[in-house]
Amino acid sequence: MSEALIIGAGPAGLMAAERLAASGVAVTLAEAKPSPARKFLMAGKSGLNLTKDEPFEAFLAQFGAAQAELAPMLRGFGPEAVQDWARGLGQPLFTGTTGRVFPEAMKASPLLRAWLARLEGAGVRLERRWRWTGWDGEACRFETPEGPRLLRPRATILACGGASWARLGSDGAWAGWVEGTAPFRPANMGFAVSWSDHMRRHFGTPVKGCALQAGDQVSRGEFVISERGIEGGGIYAISAAMRDGAPLTIDLAPNLSLDDLRARLARPRGKQSLANHLRRTLRLDPVKQALLMEFARPLPEDLAPRVKALAVSHDGPRPMDEAISTAGGLRFDALDEGLMLRDRPGTFAAGEMLDWEAPTGGYLLTACLATGRWAGDAAARYLAG
Repeated sequence: MSEALIIGAGPAGLMAAERLAASGVAVTLAEAKPSPARKFLMAGKSGLNLTKDEPFEAFLAQFGAAQAELAPMLRGFGPEAVQDWARGLGQPLFTGTTGRVFPEAMKASPLLRAWLARLEGAGVRLERRWRWTGWDGEACRFETPEGPRLLRPRATILACGGASWARLGSDGAWAGWVEGTAPFRPANMGFAVSWSDHMRRHFGTPVKGCALQAGDQVSRGEFVISERGIEGGGIYAISAAMRDGAPLTIDLAPNLSLDDLRARLARPRGKQSLANHLRRTLRLDPVKQALLMEFARPLPEDLAPRVKALAVSHDGPRPMDEAISTAGGLRFDALDEGLMLRDRPGTFAAGEMLDWEAPTGGYLLTACLATGRWAGDAAARYLAG
């Protein structure tokens, strides 16, 4: 029987193992941590967003510069296929109002247990606490609980993750011994803000009903004011543009036109405080008013343009290890169409260690599964070859 080694037991590695085992290949799955798929489990704690139910072209557009490379993989295993796969593991699903798809259990652990049981039944051998430390000639070198080990499989799939949440297993150390990598950058991350003291009372408060813009990217998602800065889905959706230098503006009243705002603000204020005037005329809640005072002072006589496009200054992205995902990693030009490393025949790569990025909302997990499946099938063909 042919033998394959998969390094990394996250979603991409597990999917590659599933495909190889189904092809009759003996699979060893090496995981550096004591248990597999730790980042997957962490993501599932707040509701496991498996994929996004939307037209394929709209789905593909979320992958930006990597669309052309990922298109065949996502066509082969896209949102509908992900849902069928999860149901096949006994997980009933539901689709939210925004098209995001979740297991009814709203967490990752039941799906993962079923998946691991299926892989074990297919003969996949999972080795825990096996940390890959590079190559020794043609062999893969590991530090294991029993001491150093060298493995020489006929095919290897690297699914080592990106460079965020190192404590969960993705520390990016592999970039030191793999050729053809682009520098890592944070993706889907918060941004640091040096708040004035009056913002402290709003730490932990969500900001809803805004439109955020950076470059040509617009988000209507909510975000959170934290002691460290700004974070949350609304920020993550435009974080790549912000990271790359686009200024952030916030429309605090996206359902009102500039003329509407001016007309409302022109109403007699009487003895009302400015805060009450803004609350009554524009329905700005306290956290929106606080943002306006933080970034628009001294307040101009014509306040409406600031309300429609509040320029928010920040101190750049939060540290990369805090990011949900990373850009950078193994470049597609260092891989062939089967995701095999051009300079190392028989070695493939998948998942977040590849140089692509996408927003949260089911895109990240779907692409990890799709690239793991693609690499697993390509490795099976290579072994049969």
